[in-house]
Amino acid sequence: MTVEDAYEVQWYGAALRVREGARVIGHKVGLTSAAMQEQFGIGEPDSGLLLDRMVVGPGEELPVGGLLAPRVEAEIAFRLGADVRGGETGEEAVRNAVAETFLALEVIDSRYGLSALTLADSVADNAACARIALGRPVAGVPEGLAGEFLTVRVDGAVAASGYGREVLGDPVRSLCWLVRRLGSVGAGLRAGDVVLAGAVHASLALDAGQRVTVSSPRLGEAVLHAV
Repeated sequence: MTVEDAYEVQWYGAALRVREGARVIGHKVGLTSAAMQEQFGIGEPDSGLLLDRMVVGPGEELPVGGLLAPRVEAEIAFRLGADVRGGETGEEAVRNAVAETFLALEVIDSRYGLSALTLADSVADNAACARIALGRPVAGVPEGLAGEFLTVRVDGAVAASGYGREVLGDPVRSLCWLVRRLGSVGAGLRAGDVVLAGAVHASLALDAGQRVTVSSPRLGEAVLHAV
């Protein structure tokens, strides 16, 4: 199976869920940091679709019993305020299209397991995206987002950290990568779309009973409580 075949499988799988009542709310970009590429042995980014059913809202608990081997990672995320299309769209145009920026926690999982995963495996399985929790947004894109320092705590103890620049040098470049990829199949980003830019650290195992938070100096905390 080629990676292009795998994206067709991914989109068909999402279409089946939409028929069942789910709604596509955006995209995730994965494998954008050296830490994640080294952890999974895959040397290039991929992307998946975000569905409304994946969102763990403020104050909600995340039952992990229905997942296979959940892991959690902290990210910077964006909400688009305008449509963006075209394979050669530059960083400034993409930055100007962002309405809000916020922190996010993504729970990844895979039907194939997360060891010896290939790029095609990941793509076909929707880039391993299982659940997401979003923090409180700020308007636009803060200056110097590459230097934003994210701290992940599990049950109050620091478990991981990383700068925004771990994501392709600047999280906005993750958006640009996604616009180019979508443009290659005649698609694009839409106003209102949420986009997760990618983890700033290697993913962490997630177990029932854990409370995971991510915080940074200028963005509101995102929280996951696993049960």
